Amino acid sequence: MIKGTSASPGVVIGSALLINEEELVILKFISTFELEEARLGQAIASAKLELNVLRESTHKTLGEDKAQIFEAHIMILEDPELLKQTLTIIRRESVNAEFALNTVANQFIAVFETMDDEYLRERASDIRDVTSRLLYTLLKKKKVSLGNLNGPVILIAHDLTPSQTASMDRANVLGFLTDIGGKTSHTAIMARTLEIPAIVGLGNITQKIKDGDQIAFDGETGEVTINPTAEQIEFYNNRHNAFLEMKHELGRMIGLESKTLDGFHIELAANIGTPKDLDALHRNDAEAVGLYRTEFLFMDRTSMPTEEEQYQAYTEVVLGLKGKNCIIRTLDIGGDKKLSYLNIGEEANPFLGYRAIRICLKEPELFKTQLLALLRASVHGPLSIMFPMISSLEEILAVKKIWNELKKELDNKNVPYSHNIQLGIMIEIPSAAIISDILADHVDFFSIGTNDLTQYTCAVDRMNEKIEYLYNPYNPGLLRLIHMTIKNARAKNKMVGICGSMAHQKDLVPLFVGMGISELSMSAMHVLSTRKIIRGLKKSECEKLVEKFLKLGTADEVKALLN
Repeated sequence: MIKGTSASPGVVIGSALLINEEELVILKFISTFELEEARLGQAIASAKLELNVLRESTHKTLGEDKAQIFEAHIMILEDPELLKQTLTIIRRESVNAEFALNTVANQFIAVFETMDDEYLRERASDIRDVTSRLLYTLLKKKKVSLGNLNGPVILIAHDLTPSQTASMDRANVLGFLTDIGGKTSHTAIMARTLEIPAIVGLGNITQKIKDGDQIAFDGETGEVTINPTAEQIEFYNNRHNAFLEMKHELGRMIGLESKTLDGFHIELAANIGTPKDLDALHRNDAEAVGLYRTEFLFMDRTSMPTEEEQYQAYTEVVLGLKGKNCIIRTLDIGGDKKLSYLNIGEEANPFLGYRAIRICLKEPELFKTQLLALLRASVHGPLSIMFPMISSLEEILAVKKIWNELKKELDNKNVPYSHNIQLGIMIEIPSAAIISDILADHVDFFSIGTNDLTQYTCAVDRMNEKIEYLYNPYNPGLLRLIHMTIKNARAKNKMVGICGSMAHQKDLVPLFVGMGISELSMSAMHVLSTRKIIRGLKKSECEKLVEKFLKLGTADEVKALLN
């Protein structure tokens, strides 16, 4: 059995079809700037035409939100920085367009692949897809078509691009397996929308499977079996039936309250990055947006978005929520996320350095522009604002001083805004968790960012494979900090949520319920399964679980208790 990363659930048994893309050989040769600029321009025009066709067909079959994936690809294609750097190399070195483009694309991809945020890291695959399309055009090569297959198969590939996934012969693709990729890639998102079972990040699955091999896999668990025995086939068939039953059960969760058997309600919210994520939020019946990451508005561009651009983007989300609340996080840049137009500088320890609220307070014009756009957008529906990377009360006081000045400025200009905007903070630094009883007096709510809180509490770089075992959600010190924060918020009647990856972890949900969590915010796809768990719990029993947990000293003991 081989294990990878679940990208799209479903259990499949079928015959393998190995997709062997011709490896592009990028040669370097001398040429004139005029000739190569013209070749590049023609390739961009051709690729844009193809992407527009894909966008239109995707819009008709899958809806506007999925079509926006290709709108994003067109934006990458038109990225002035990508074009500028490519043309600079062509002019400076008198080289061919494909060599220059490949050089620049690899630099862009490397930047995104080293990012800590999984969603942002997976955007590297979009850049790879777009630049690959250009390179194939420049080299007069054709990509393998998956639109017309001879019969039902399981696709095996090193990687599949969003455009390949969108144009698949859906009647004959039972599922797919890839060597690389993550669950937040646009390919994985597309697979979930099309309900095509998929597993990614399998390492070298293309070297282990031959054309025609029988394959059985479970997209939920990430498990793959090559040439299964009769006994294994029966096992997968039973899993398939259980999956269909579970799918039916989750469908019945739509419209129901996220309440325990003894009446304790937990709001189940969704994390989003762009307005296009709202479709999944509504489809999975999420009750609100618990985290809107605004940094996507600031990335992939050469200048800061204007107040008007930001206002339009926030308004689109608020209106799209149709009365549901939206918690919008202010710019969380720095660390692994950099902006070409903001000189952050090189740092020895970027995750312990100049980032998030620290940048915003040092760059008041950037911060004020975002806050003014948020204030103006608040007239269109319920909106809360959350500040990231808070480590002290001083930072909160500095933020509120700016906030109050901006409200006065709008009052003087008679610009309308809501007077009911709630201000909250991310609890992701231990120093903030420890004084959360004091901080609760100065804000309306907390949102515990478990990803960074784990990293800072356990002093572990989660991208470092040598010590990744220390990045452990069952660490009792980490869970005690979460418990303390929830307890302190509850004592002051303040809402407290969790918006990290631990929010939907099945075995941790009962513990968080027992601690008294108000809200859990997660990828929309996990909302219904988390609701099902909550509806089967008793808060009184969960509180007893917390009492037992508080007596434990090791992560293994905590894991054993919860499982």
